[in-house]
Amino acid sequence: MKYIRHIPAFILFIVGAVLLNYYLPDRDVVQIVGTEVKRIDVESGAPFWDRADIGTIEGATRDVRFINAERANGSTIVYRNEDTGWGFPPYFKFDSGDVTALAQSLAKGEEQWVAVRHYGWRIKMFSIFPNATSIKRVSGPDVLLIPWFNIVFIGLLLALWFFIWRAIRSWKAKRIDPTLDAVGDTIGDAARDVSESVEAGSGRVRSRWRKIFGSPKSR
Repeated sequence: MKYIRHIPAFILFIVGAVLLNYYLPDRDVVQIVGTEVKRIDVESGAPFWDRADIGTIEGATRDVRFINAERANGSTIVYRNEDTGWGFPPYFKFDSGDVTALAQSLAKGEEQWVAVRHYGWRIKMFSIFPNATSIKRVSGPDVLLIPWFNIVFIGLLLALWFFIWRAIRSWKAKRIDPTLDAVGDTIGDAARDVSESVEAGSGRVRSRWRKIFGSPKSR
């Protein structure tokens, strides 16, 4: 039973880890090989897609920009290039056109390595693409990129969780535990009273039995 009560916390942890893995920024060191625009049927608010360029009309069918790239090991990766605007996730990206222009200029150069900052997953089976938020030139494929934002964000999140946990424990110790102890004492007293009443009643029954039928030893 002690493990069952931890199941909701475990489920919450899994859900939180999945959301953080999807929405926190990541960076890939790649070479850009080209860009393209595809007309895709995307419903407004569809998962794994953001929105049309800021200032354009939202619709079920719209043009989506893509950036094609290649990793150092020869594998390929495709990013979508969509604005996020003022909505969620709060990347406040309004310059997908500029990102495409930079990607096109970088695709012309040879041996030009870049760090593509993005969020999301690439799942080929479901045509899911990470959204590229920015592109930055780097010295080479072996450049060290430290995810300072993720480290600070997760650290603050853990600190917030710790303070909330301590506050809940303190509130429980001051409010819940004394109440449960009082309820337990009341139940214990009531149980003792009932036990004493039952014992007293049983004694009276035995006394009357002896008066009416006599003691078993006297027969």
